[in-house]
Amino acid sequence: MSYVFTGIPTEDAKAIRTGAADAYANAPEHEISNGIGMPCRHCLKIIPKDEAYLVFAYRPFETLQPYAETGPVFICAKDCTATRKSDIPEVLRVSPEYLIKGYTADERIKYGTGAIVPVAKTTDRLKELISDSELSFVDVRSSKNNCWLTRVKRTA
Repeated sequence: MSYVFTGIPTEDAKAIRTGAADAYANAPEHEISNGIGMPCRHCLKIIPKDEAYLVFAYRPFETLQPYAETGPVFICAKDCTATRKSDIPEVLRVSPEYLIKGYTADERIKYGTGAIVPVAKTTDRLKELISDSELSFVDVRSSKNNCWLTRVKRTA
């Protein structure tokens, strides 16, 4: 079973960059990267040192419901290229572990899928979850701060 990693859709990134409000109706905050741990949720790369980025509240769910978590995310302030790839993106190669959770088609967590997974076992856990026909997608989050990093979707 194959899968791809996706980030914030380009249209959402463009909207935030051009002044759209975030999930809490606030303007994005402008910051400068220190080059450490600033993962762009659009290109799925670490924002380089001294590059501008935006911080805003993001809800990667279509519906408002109890499992639709909202939290802070970063994106490059300049245009960057969206990632849709099958190999582990840069944002998942910088931490020793990640929180991985599987979701059903109605965007609800399937209980029993959530776990803190060491980076060395991330691929195995993703393959296991993506092969579960009850799951529609898998979200990967920071294990320390619970921030959303990327969504993983089945391709075949």
